[in-house]
Amino acid sequence: MNQKKPPIDPESGFNSETNTFHSLRPPIPLPPQHLPISVSEYAFSLRVNSPWLDSLALINSPTGQRVSYSEFTRKTKTLASYLHSVLGLSKGHTAFVLSQNLVQVPILYFSLLSLGIVISPANPLSTESEISSLIQLCNPVIAFATSSTAHKLSNISLRFKTIVLDSPEFDSMMTSPVRMIEPVEVSQSDLAAILYSSGTTGRVKGVMLTHRNLIASVAGPYACRTERESPAVFLYTMPYFHVFGFFYSLKSVALSEVVVLMERFDLTKMLKAVEEFRVTHLAMAPPVVLAMAKTDVTKGYDLSSLEGVACGAAPIAKDVISDFLAKFPRVVFVQGYGLTESTGPVCRTVGQEETFHWGATGKLSGGFEAKIINPDTGDALPPGKQGELWIRGPSIMKGYIGDPEATSATSVAGGWLRTGDLCYIDEEGFLFVVDRFKELIKYKGYQVAPAELEHLLQSHPEIVDAAVIPYPDEEAGQVPIAFVVRQPRCSLSEEEIIDFVAKQVAPYKKIRRVTFVNSLPKSAAGKLLRKDLRKIVSDNSSSRL
Repeated sequence: MNQKKPPIDPESGFNSETNTFHSLRPPIPLPPQHLPISVSEYAFSLRVNSPWLDSLALINSPTGQRVSYSEFTRKTKTLASYLHSVLGLSKGHTAFVLSQNLVQVPILYFSLLSLGIVISPANPLSTESEISSLIQLCNPVIAFATSSTAHKLSNISLRFKTIVLDSPEFDSMMTSPVRMIEPVEVSQSDLAAILYSSGTTGRVKGVMLTHRNLIASVAGPYACRTERESPAVFLYTMPYFHVFGFFYSLKSVALSEVVVLMERFDLTKMLKAVEEFRVTHLAMAPPVVLAMAKTDVTKGYDLSSLEGVACGAAPIAKDVISDFLAKFPRVVFVQGYGLTESTGPVCRTVGQEETFHWGATGKLSGGFEAKIINPDTGDALPPGKQGELWIRGPSIMKGYIGDPEATSATSVAGGWLRTGDLCYIDEEGFLFVVDRFKELIKYKGYQVAPAELEHLLQSHPEIVDAAVIPYPDEEAGQVPIAFVVRQPRCSLSEEEIIDFVAKQVAPYKKIRRVTFVNSLPKSAAGKLLRKDLRKIVSDNSSSRL
């Protein structure tokens, strides 16, 4: 008698009956949904089992200032009591935060979250008009800024005055004797944060994340932790206002990690900090990996303490990873994929062996499901077929604030989130991100993925960085144009670049135009700002660049 084949494939996680991919990672234990607990309380509760209860929590790399976990906990509780009993902030209020990475920021985050106050952090480089738009979206009662950003809020009227984080006044809020308040009851379904989608391709949207979303994102790495003899020392190049910086601020406390902070990213200063503070793990964006792999910038620095590098925020070329690992063979290179709307990581590679599954961003994390949807028919596709990635799991956002139209276009019945990414999942369950659907170049009816061409360009030894976007063309509709950053004193020509790519791709994918630039516009998290490049193209499309 034939045994019935199980519906879920043990290699890919694909269920042929529902056309859904399931995570094959261990399930993530989460607290019961009805249990009232904030994500800050949850992270602190996980620290109870730590073998290093009073290890270092934070190091400010420019000043060397150190904050221990006992000090971090004490300041968090004191600040929360002050904000509630002295200022009058309470559950359901929203706080706008405009700051670079300071040691005060995670203390502020934990204090606000414990009170049930919604945190809405923004890029400190934002203009006053951009900040005004964000304020209208999140409707805060108070703002926290720094001495370098507070002036951008001078024309904005809020219920409470703006508090400056790097001031004696804020220091006293964290340390002055104040009557400790009773714990505030926070439901997991309560709103915890409003983070802004990067706006690299269009209008910025406010992503609503609940305490449950954040708890689920922290529970994953905690469940996968490995035993260590001493705490991991993490240096984050991601800003705290970005979803990955926000996620890391919570995860680090849960795992008792030492966090080395940089107020502003600078590659040379980062390398110096790795050497000085014996950093074991780096979290960084592809441009930083690219620079470390393809230039001599690391020469002269002792980076022997490095054990692992986590890279996300944008696709990264196989050749770049290969060059990086050739240079740092002892470092475990972790790739991941996630969105602001998924509260960070959806999938990641685990261990060096998975890293060598070239081009993949890892396997689905515990608790996640995925579908690959044919955009023309709406049908869910099997392994190996390209389509739009849909994801479902406990960390999927609540929606976009004040934008029901965008929410209904992104959130699908059954709890599914449409990512807008063209992807496929292979027979072994690895996710491959081809490109953003809206960034595909339409050449004579063919779809050309800019990421594929960018990875080819970045593999050229004389090219430091490259970006590809559509250029309007009367005959073809659009043609690929490359913005290229060459190595210093390099004489690589437009013709040589076009020829280099043409030898490796189908005719319709060929680069048709090249313009040389000194650098590419990037967000603080390292994402390519395609909209800035598109503006250059639209301003110049009437004549050759």
